[in-house]
Amino acid sequence: MSKLSLFKELWQFLRVRKKWWLLPIIIIIVLLGALMIFAQSSSLAPFIYSIV
Repeated sequence: MSKLSLFKELWQFLRVRKKWWLLPIIIIIVLLGALMIFAQSSSLAPFIYSIV
């Protein structure tokens, strides 16, 4: 299963079942995950970990 297929299936689920309240939760989880990945390879890691 490709990543594009996963996002397409998720979008169809949200659209068909009218679960629009899940979208902000998913976006925040993805952004926090990206922040954690960025923090591991950055010299700003101690400052980011103290925020999160």
